[in-house]
Amino acid sequence: MPHYAGPLLTLPTATALLAARAIGAAAWNGSLDLGRSSGDAQLHTDAWTWRGVRYPYAPLPRERSIHYWDGEAFAAAARFSDSLIKLVPTEWGVPTFEIDGIKMLPTARTSPLDDARRKVALVEPAGKTVLDTCGGLGYFAACCLEAGAARIHSFEKNADVLWLRTLNPWSPDPELAGHAGRLDLVHADVTAAITSFADASVDVLLHDPPRFGIAGELYSLAFYRQLARVLRRGGRLFHYTGSPNKLTGGRDLPREVAHRLQQAGFAAEPSLDGVLAIRR
Repeated sequence: MPHYAGPLLTLPTATALLAARAIGAAAWNGSLDLGRSSGDAQLHTDAWTWRGVRYPYAPLPRERSIHYWDGEAFAAAARFSDSLIKLVPTEWGVPTFEIDGIKMLPTARTSPLDDARRKVALVEPAGKTVLDTCGGLGYFAACCLEAGAARIHSFEKNADVLWLRTLNPWSPDPELAGHAGRLDLVHADVTAAITSFADASVDVLLHDPPRFGIAGELYSLAFYRQLARVLRRGGRLFHYTGSPNKLTGGRDLPREVAHRLQQAGFAAEPSLDGVLAIRR
């Protein structure tokens, strides 16, 4: 799907546009692509112009919403199929997303892109072939491209998440010429797709599955054995786990995952908010 190139409104940007009009300003300078760039919007009485296109002043978005131009009006970047999936602004500019109100990426202390960058650095993807099992908004893939990965095979099961990626200016576009064909993004369930990969055919693995309660199969010993099969010996894996139920139930999911990865053929230890493993 082609990436969206129109403006994205959050509550602060929409409020700033209206405030600038209220004081009679001819233009407003700021970002209409979630901090990716900045520029001028020309202000008129009943509309504003950005990058040569005229848009009406919209009702203010809700605080935790991002609105895009759907061709007729500004609409929330959200869809409901089996679940409500929504692009959500952050104080860092780079958005996160939610499924049924559950935040999918950490944003409390840092940008989700910077968080991904720290994790990608652990697996050292420069010049290597990467398997990105659960692509999400594509921040792991973006950081691998930035770090000089040779090829990234990325899978995303949810069509609505792929649609959010086309709206998000921080999600890497596989069609962008500057990526030189290094990013393959496939709409597929990685548990099925991985069976077509040859043994020892990837150098690096990044595994950022939904929570255990949503996608337990992505935490199974059977799937971890598939990861071990496709990863070359000495190859690195970072597996995001978070720490669900640690405070309320004393559960140590990173330790559980590390133990299961060890059974599958990895040397594994908790690291950051997940597990770092090396194929033995």
